[in-house]
Amino acid sequence: MNQLLTGQLALVTGGSGGIGGAVAEKLASCGANIAVHYLRNKERAEETVRRIREAGGQAAAFHADLSEVRQIDLLVKEVHATFGVSVDVLINNAGQMSHRASIMEITEEYYTQMMDINFKSCVFLSKAVLPFMLEKGVGSIVNIASLAAHNGGGSGVAVYAAAKGAMLTFTKNAAKDFACKGIRVNAITPGVIANTSNDRFKNEEVRKSIISGIPLGREGMPEDVANAVLFLTSSLSGFITGETLELNGGMYMR
Repeated sequence: MNQLLTGQLALVTGGSGGIGGAVAEKLASCGANIAVHYLRNKERAEETVRRIREAGGQAAAFHADLSEVRQIDLLVKEVHATFGVSVDVLINNAGQMSHRASIMEITEEYYTQMMDINFKSCVFLSKAVLPFMLEKGVGSIVNIASLAAHNGGGSGVAVYAAAKGAMLTFTKNAAKDFACKGIRVNAITPGVIANTSNDRFKNEEVRKSIISGIPLGREGMPEDVANAVLFLTSSLSGFITGETLELNGGMYMR
């Protein structure tokens, strides 16, 4: 175990998913204590906690509906009470695309759902932890967006893509506001990542077609995202803030 994050408390939202679980385990392997957030899949969140503990780390699972600000605030309070310290690292990973909907099919309910979980949660979780980071004079926030934020995504994901684009703009503004206070805010835009909930949107034929358009010739893995998160949360990226790290195998290059 390396010690890049020793003694730090990291809150990983959406920790029961493929990417969130990999991020939680990676940060724990580098010395961080981990708060694993989940909404529905308590079993997978607790499995992540179990693996971290078996490897010698400290972790606990926490439930919250991040579409509600009251529950966001309660989540942060509960995490602090459980570990006895405040959050040093926030990974805004919770997000989803429940189903594809063309612009003509978008309802107000669908719009609200997509914006709440993919963007509102990022805004109000950041707001909830920032006072404690300001008190310490140090902190790191990483927002997990999507390649769709750049290219609009595939058919039927307009609101999802817009929410992820908003996340990138929010990242830049927050980075400007809090850099002088020792707090860094960055983002990652994963492309096609295997072993996630998005697998349900592609059969084997579609998968092969997608891979043919990836210069590195493969899908990304949750561990690829976890490695990028570790870089952005640790001293390895101490002079980086307001940046978006493209993680897509070469599908999109700036």
